[in-house]
Amino acid sequence: MRSVQPAERRRRPSRADARRAILDATEALLLEDGLEAFSMRRLVDRCGYTAPTIYHYFGDKQSLIDELVEQRCRVLLRSLRRVPVSDDPVADLRAMCLAFVRFGLRHRTFYRLLSMPLDAGRTPPPSAEAARARLQAPLEKLAAAGRVPAGIEPTGQALWAYLHGHILLRTARPDHPWEPGVLELGLDALVRGLILPDRARPDPAFAPAVQESSR
Repeated sequence: MRSVQPAERRRRPSRADARRAILDATEALLLEDGLEAFSMRRLVDRCGYTAPTIYHYFGDKQSLIDELVEQRCRVLLRSLRRVPVSDDPVADLRAMCLAFVRFGLRHRTFYRLLSMPLDAGRTPPPSAEAARARLQAPLEKLAAAGRVPAGIEPTGQALWAYLHGHILLRTARPDHPWEPGVLELGLDALVRGLILPDRARPDPAFAPAVQESSR
């Protein structure tokens, strides 16, 4: 293994700093004006690096945006992977949903970026697909047991609409005196309406809503 020369060691932090600065500037521009108004010229003005430098690190504009979304999705994926998995898919589904909302409320800038629509023909980044699979795994177990009468896709969309709406409303109205446990109250009611109970054992999602703080 070749030794790392001092000059190369000095360049490594500067490369990382440059990539981070470019990605942060890209995120800021996308959130301010949207994807359609984003341009490399505006990015150069914002981040202070030349266009050739940006192309050197990321290739082209779409590859730059893909890398930004992929990095931010990794943060979400790490949050979901910290949720313990049990032998109760309803409890797991509820825990995953709560983790998703807490991520959105804790990383509001990231969440806005992840919620932006993809260009036509573009596929979600690998970490986004992995996060989706992690969220959907309990629902697939429930469907396999015949407990999702509406089907996985409609049920997943109903849950997503509620979680997404909660994040957006809480983000838009941080001044409102939100009651502790309001997230869990709505989520538990939705789960009771979408998932059939397991007759073999009591199911905590079908008991009165647990008052947990979602703050």
